[in-house]
Amino acid sequence: MQFRTVRRLAAAVACGALAVATAGCGQGTFAKPPATYAGIPDLPEALAADGTTITVGDPLAKTVVRLYEDPRCPVVLDFEATGARAILAQTFRRQVKTEYTFASFKDVRLGGDGSKRAVNALRAALDGQKFAEYHAVLIGNQTTVEESGGFTTERLLALAEQVPGLRGEAFDTAVSTMKYQDFVTASQAAYQRTGDDPMGPGTPAVAINSKLVTEDFRDSLFEVQFTEDLLNIVRRDPFGWQNHHA
Repeated sequence: MQFRTVRRLAAAVACGALAVATAGCGQGTFAKPPATYAGIPDLPEALAADGTTITVGDPLAKTVVRLYEDPRCPVVLDFEATGARAILAQTFRRQVKTEYTFASFKDVRLGGDGSKRAVNALRAALDGQKFAEYHAVLIGNQTTVEESGGFTTERLLALAEQVPGLRGEAFDTAVSTMKYQDFVTASQAAYQRTGDDPMGPGTPAVAINSKLVTEDFRDSLFEVQFTEDLLNIVRRDPFGWQNHHA
């Protein structure tokens, strides 16, 4: 099955506003909050050996999806409300392992340090195996942080209250002191090494089995059904899908 077929299947689904196209951070949103993942399954969460990748899901899953995200990017909010749902659903079913590389370029472009503080807090949540839950809460409460840089220490701690068992001396101290500043810096550098643009591929960006999804299909990843169908195809043909064209 080629991508044309997948696209037709996705188009046949009543996606409504989910099909709004975007090519990267800062090019429009559709102001739809993502689902909150209450009761996220107890899946393995770990820091990969490279020191910059957070992994969620069954280590033995043959399909690996890597997400590149800046927490202040409104298009990341859009993606988490749409295509990312399909990715996470298959992660929860142990069919996919999801990897995260976090950027913080919005701080440079817009001022403030909200992205850096959010990335540091996400890394701190990993220590308590609460990353996936906190990530869902944090992105789901992004609201106007792109312009305001509103991921302050106080707000990050307040949002952590929504994740049972996350708040505590270790987490609070890590958030307040920017304990994982080195991780934040290294993650941004890893993001910038991705793709052909020396500034990075834009967020969100998606790689499947180490292959960065091209702009031809980037918009379609914002459609839940398209992403679900694509991942089903990848599981049957882990690498052959890369040779198809729109």
